[in-house]
Amino acid sequence: MSYYTCDTSVVIARKLSLLPRNFLFSAVTLLELLAGAADEAERKRYEAAHRAYSKDNSLIVPAADDWLLASKILYWLTQDRRRRAGGKLPRLKPGASQRMALDALLAVSARRWRVPIITENWDDFKAIQRYCNVKIVRGSDFFK
Repeated sequence: MSYYTCDTSVVIARKLSLLPRNFLFSAVTLLELLAGAADEAERKRYEAAHRAYSKDNSLIVPAADDWLLASKILYWLTQDRRRRAGGKLPRLKPGASQRMALDALLAVSARRWRVPIITENWDDFKAIQRYCNVKIVRGSDFFK
C-alpha cells in the first residue's frame, strides 16, 4: 500500500474529515489546523487526530535534520528572489514567509518518510521541490 500526506490547503479546500488508512498526517499540517480552528470543538477534533496518529506511528513529525534542511531551502529561495529582482529583496505579502517555512518543513519531513504531498498550493511546493526532491501531486489530480 502506498502512503501519502496532505498539506493544510487540501484538508481545508476538500473538507476532509474521514481519511483513508494509507494517509499519514503531518504534524506541520496539524499545527496549522489547530492554530486556525474555528472553535473549541474543532480544536478538540484535531487534538484527537494528533493522539490517534501518534499512537499508531502515522504522524509525520519533523526531525532535527528536517529543520536544518528546511532553513537552508528558505535561504536558497530568498537568494533566488533577490537574484531575480536584481539584488534588492522584494517584500513578501504578510504571512508569506511563515507559510513558506511551514511548507518547506512539511516537504522535507514528507521526503524523509518517502510520501508524496497532495496540495492545492502548487507554486510554493514547486519552488521548494527545486531544493528538496519530494513528490507533489495536485489535489485536483489526486481527487478525480
